Amino acid sequence: MTEFNLHDKSSAPAESQPLLENSEKAFGMIPALHAVMAEAPGLLEGYQELHRLFTESSFDATEQTVVWQTINVEHECHYCVPAHTGIAKMTNVPDEVTEALRNETPLPSAKLEALRDFTLSVVRERGNVDDDAVQRFLDAGYTKRQILEVVLGVSQKVMSNYTNHLADTPIDKPFQQYEWSRR
Repeated sequence: MTEFNLHDKSSAPAESQPLLENSEKAFGMIPALHAVMAEAPGLLEGYQELHRLFTESSFDATEQTVVWQTINVEHECHYCVPAHTGIAKMTNVPDEVTEALRNETPLPSAKLEALRDFTLSVVRERGNVDDDAVQRFLDAGYTKRQILEVVLGVSQKVMSNYTNHLADTPIDKPFQQYEWSRR
């Protein structure tokens, strides 16, 4: 496997240095994912911007976690599942939601299950979701806006999940306690 650098503000390309400063301000550290992405400033900037936009979407913290973790688990991302488990705890997402997502067991509400099902359809069908799946999502109480916001979440997660697969990104110390692998 090709080894990728874990950049800090002194080793990163000049264009990535202020982006890493943003990461450090936001997270109190430079997450290893960001340290890897810093090699390609456009990737890191795009990822940070998509993250900001998705967190400002119409989904609440629990729904954001459902979208993120559904994708992370589907892509078997060794880094993002633990990281988003920690983030879910920090944003007071119920543990029963997090555990259901990590273990691929039923979620505590039909509406959240509809969000997971629709997100999986978008990922697995590469956006070619059939009309029945779209209607089930809308019937569950979601909107056309949220259909497109799932696409936004998928876009963000493709960037991180694929980077982590290619770089075998090490899990950050605060998230190592949430290590995960598909059973």
